[in-house]
Order: sequence, then C-alpha cells, then structure tokens
Amino acid sequence: MPANGYSGQIIEIKAKSGWRLIDFAELFAYRDLFFFLVWRDIKVIYKQTVLGFLWAIIRPVFSMVIFSIVFGRLAKVPSDNIPYPVFSYVALIPWTYFSTAMTNSTQSLVTNANMITKVYFPRLIIPMTPVLAGLVDFAISFTVLAALMVWYQIVPTAYILLLPFLTLLMILTAAGIGMWLSAMAIQYRDIRHAMSFLVQLLMYSAPVVWPVSLIPGKYRLLYAIYPMAGVIEGFRAAIIGSTPMPWDLIGVGTISALVIGVSGAFYFRRMERIFADVA
Repeated sequence: MPANGYSGQIIEIKAKSGWRLIDFAELFAYRDLFFFLVWRDIKVIYKQTVLGFLWAIIRPVFSMVIFSIVFGRLAKVPSDNIPYPVFSYVALIPWTYFSTAMTNSTQSLVTNANMITKVYFPRLIIPMTPVLAGLVDFAISFTVLAALMVWYQIVPTAYILLLPFLTLLMILTAAGIGMWLSAMAIQYRDIRHAMSFLVQLLMYSAPVVWPVSLIPGKYRLLYAIYPMAGVIEGFRAAIIGSTPMPWDLIGVGTISALVIGVSGAFYFRRMERIFADVA
C-alpha cells in the first residue's frame, strides 16, 4: 500500500479521435447524474409558476384553437371527416413534444457549457436530458385529448396498442436530430438562431394541419422519409381511426429514424473531444 494510504484506481481521461460507438457501460455508470439532470429540467420548467403543470396543455390547446379557426373554418383544410379540433390536437401532441425536445436538445450543450468545461462525464447525457424530460409534458397533454374524445364521442381503435412504438420512434427522431444539432451548435453558434425557422419548416412539412391524403401517391414513400409523418398519421389512425394505419409511412420512417439516431450518435461522439475547447 502507498505511504499516503491511497489504494484507489487511477483513471486516465484523454480525448479520443475518430468514429466511436456509444459506451453504454459508461452511461449506465453515470445513471444517477442522468436522473438528476432530467429531474432538474422537469423542476426548472415549473419552478415559481402560477399554473404549474397546466403549461403542458396550454401550448397545444391554444395551437389547436388557432389552427381550427384558421385552417379548419377559414381555409377549409380537409380533416378526413374528423372534427378539426380533434384532428389537429392528436397531431399536436407528438409534434409539440418533438419540436420542444429537439430545440432544447440543440441548445443543451451551449446552455451547459460551464459544466462540460469543469468536470468529466459522458457528454451524451446532456442532449438526451431534455428528450426524456419532455415526456412529462407529453403524457400530461393526453388529458385534453381524452376530454375531446368524450365530447365528440370518438372511440380509439385497437391500434392504440402501437402508441408505445410510435412514441419510441418519435423519441429516437428527436434524439437523433438533437445530437446532430447540439454538436454543431456548440461550435457554430448561429445554429441556435436558425432553430425557430427550422421548427416552422418542419411543422408545416409534417401533417399537423393537413392530412397525408393530400400527398400524391407517387410521392408518398419519398415523403415517408420524414419520420414524424408516420408518427403523426400513426397517432391519428390509432386514436381516431380516421384512416387505415399507414404502415408504409411508419416502415420507411422507422428506417429513417434509425439512420438519424445512429448517425447523430456517431457524429456527437466524434465531435465531443472538442466541446470543452469551443464551449
């Protein structure tokens, strides 16, 4: 035993270059930190607020009202013979989660720059934290949907059992884009300034205020590369039953989401060695 009585293991931490796989063992070892950061993000959202968890439903409800007036009544956008408030709100549940998680994940490294320059931990925890924390709001938003379905006397279909899979597909897409953009945003700070434009572009590209039935059949599989198209239409088919389950959109979207998620993880791991230098 050394004279100072220390017999612990010495761990050397140094930057690695090249493409690297995710070290799941390391992530598991830091699970307590992961849980703490997720819980911190959840508490920060509602700390010193008057309405508390009601904020989780205010945003999609107000969006539903505006979309119902502008697109449902004035623009007469078709809604597959479903009352437009339900049609839009079912899409807003996954979309609101996706847009919020993607935006917060993109900004996460910049926001936590002081942390990543002072102490070592798996950097992948940072962009994944808002992705998991956003699931609380996602779950709460279903309360309004339940009320709307009772009001309009809509019974969910048996495909509602697919919601966990569609939710995982949604999470994977948000996490993948978040890893890509967060790794870029810490080095190129104009990325976060472009987020508002990107979110609007992705929203109107997704079938939130309009149905996928408007897409010509010859472009349907091409459109399915956008994973949120399959997620949103899948939510509608499972909960409302307005259209058949879009297996083609979900199948292509699943492959696309896997590519986004895996490539995002590889890119993040490749770039993380410079985070402390450019933060």
